[in-house]
Amino acid sequence: MYIQLALDRMTMDEAIHVTEEVYHEIDWIEVGTSLIKEYGVQSIERLKKEFPNKLLVADMKTMDNAAYECQMCFEAGADIMTAMGVAPNITVKTCLDEAKKRKKRVMIDLLNVHETLLPSLLEYKEAIFCLHVSKDEQELFGFNAARFPMFLEEMQGRTWAIAGGISLDSLDMVKQLQPYVVIIGSAITKAENKQKAAQTLKQAIFARRSHG
Repeated sequence: MYIQLALDRMTMDEAIHVTEEVYHEIDWIEVGTSLIKEYGVQSIERLKKEFPNKLLVADMKTMDNAAYECQMCFEAGADIMTAMGVAPNITVKTCLDEAKKRKKRVMIDLLNVHETLLPSLLEYKEAIFCLHVSKDEQELFGFNAARFPMFLEEMQGRTWAIAGGISLDSLDMVKQLQPYVVIIGSAITKAENKQKAAQTLKQAIFARRSHG
């Protein structure tokens, strides 16, 4: 299980400082959608320059214009980019084709994907799939793993991640789902002691893994 640090709703200097604080506790760095929207692909370039040895995820949330957006983020240094599962199939396929050309990967965000659409997406075995509780939904309902079982039955043999307000309190639910990647944002980035928060989460994940 890998920890992906989601960097959102902060300045670039803050993003770099937070990552420096928790560098040894996390595995992947996510350039959040808000950073990309506010600072452009330079946000990807800067984080890759600062942390060249970490896998970098650009949360592009691509819905259209796939070839162009893939080119932008991969040339800026992203190792993985995100595409929305609800996008037209040609858009998702183009993202995967463009990634393959560059020996990169695509994470397909399943936010708002209906279960009837899932089988066609799961044909893309090379993709990483992200089960995602949106920020707006988190604010209303919090994190609830009970919404995911219908997807998990279909996810066998696929690489997948989970995101959406994950904290120490929800790790028991996350552990039961056994994702490949746990995406954590505010539980680390908004903590008073970020290094301590990241260390505690990492220790909890590994403890659960050893007993799971």
